[in-house]
Amino acid sequence: MSRRLTYILFFLCTAQVLFSQQLPLDFSDNNDVFIGFSGSDFAFRTVAPSSDVNRGGQFNNNGLNASQGFYIDLAQPITINSDNKLFTLKFYAFDPLDHNILLKLEDDNNTDVQVKVNFSVPSPSDWITVNFDFSDAVDSSDGTSPVDIAGNYSRITLFIDEGLSAAGTYIIDDISNGDTPPPPPNPNEIDVEYTDLVWFDEFDGTNGAIDSNKWFHQTQLPAGGNWFNGEEQHYTNRTENSRVENGFLIITAKKESFTDQGYTKQYTSARLNSKFAFTYGRVDVRARLPFGQGTWPAIWTLGKNINEDGAYWDNEGFGSTSWPACGEIDIMEHGLHALNEVSVALHTPSSFGATINTETQLLADVANDFHVYSMNWSPDKIVFLIDDIPFYSYNPSDKNASNWPFTQDQYLLLNIAMGGVAGSIDSSFTESSMTIDYVRVYQNSVLNTSVYDINTKFKVYPNPATSLVSVSSLLPIDRLQLYNTLGQLVIETFGTSSMDITFMKKGVYILKITSGNLVINEKLLINQ
Repeated sequence: MSRRLTYILFFLCTAQVLFSQQLPLDFSDNNDVFIGFSGSDFAFRTVAPSSDVNRGGQFNNNGLNASQGFYIDLAQPITINSDNKLFTLKFYAFDPLDHNILLKLEDDNNTDVQVKVNFSVPSPSDWITVNFDFSDAVDSSDGTSPVDIAGNYSRITLFIDEGLSAAGTYIIDDISNGDTPPPPPNPNEIDVEYTDLVWFDEFDGTNGAIDSNKWFHQTQLPAGGNWFNGEEQHYTNRTENSRVENGFLIITAKKESFTDQGYTKQYTSARLNSKFAFTYGRVDVRARLPFGQGTWPAIWTLGKNINEDGAYWDNEGFGSTSWPACGEIDIMEHGLHALNEVSVALHTPSSFGATINTETQLLADVANDFHVYSMNWSPDKIVFLIDDIPFYSYNPSDKNASNWPFTQDQYLLLNIAMGGVAGSIDSSFTESSMTIDYVRVYQNSVLNTSVYDINTKFKVYPNPATSLVSVSSLLPIDRLQLYNTLGQLVIETFGTSSMDITFMKKGVYILKITSGNLVINEKLLINQ
């Protein structure tokens, strides 16, 4: 099932509020929808006829009515005054003939006004710009009386070949009002779409223990015998605390006296580490949260390089960096604020680990309703989403190791803590679970690091590199390709094991090595 289909109804209900239609209309997203009437219809044209316009609106008349048209209601009305009476649009017809467009501005609280423009399409057909000067507008009620158009208008209506019963299909783009500034950029807009599913767990296997090829139970207590933040639980690897059941991962926090590692605690739970780490991509986790005061469920990431004893990647020899220099991305936490108020946060050295980079969202019923908690991490920003709706982003303008330790692999954690900063635990609490439907990680294919053991066949050196990077191998090197983190090819060489990177900017790249049927991607840091 598509990761987004489950919540399409929710998205459609909220899209009008979050992504209002307003000028200019460039048809770059799915919100600039015109409604056809009297036998006309509208669709998006994702591949337009020329290279300078990639997407437009396709307007079709069936020719059975002389007054076929199209309208769109604007969530933000246009205010017209003496300084902004010029409207423009780009028009493409597939026939080199004469046409006309009548552009009409309407509002319940103002006189409807219109301008009609006649023009010819060049041969061969090409895009033309049609200008509508509303200094010459007339009253739509009679089509002839001059009118002062100053005021607000909430609807735009278009008639193509008005007054003619003429069939035709046309493309329109970039409808704008001369001096109307474009809408401000959405700071939470995703800048890189990650679409290739590279790691996942749908929990569709046999009921019982979790997949040990994908997950590691972190149970070792920190020095001193207590988990951080004053938490009160033991984490265990028992199925009582984490299991697969009927297509779900169930993480259960329980009230019970439990002794482990020489310490007795009154609560148990589970803390899972993913055996997969990645740099840049999107994470989607569909989950239902536990109930009860004092429960603290979390979906989050830590730097693979964290030197935390007992963590999977530290056990594997990668632990070299202390928290928070490793970076932490909290995709979802509950229990730190009001009931049903989930939060996101980032922990970096710039804040000494404190959660100054945080935001909350109030949902309806997190204990009974599933939601998709997501994070989209690109080289330039981290965007947080719930049910595919972005609501917060982290994007420091001057990125450095202190405020942006997010240039290296992170791994996923799923857990329920008890007490601590989540507050006192309800005395009547016995047990509650976080139920997870799926965990999915998306990247773009060029960013995927291969599971092939590169060190046994290939060695990339130096790494980091400054001017020349080479690949040492007993196998022939057929091709080297260097990609940036947007998946764009920037350098390509054939039949050589070295690549000149003298003129490349500092940053993280992917070196794609092709040798026969082997294709290996290796992360390369260029440090000019």
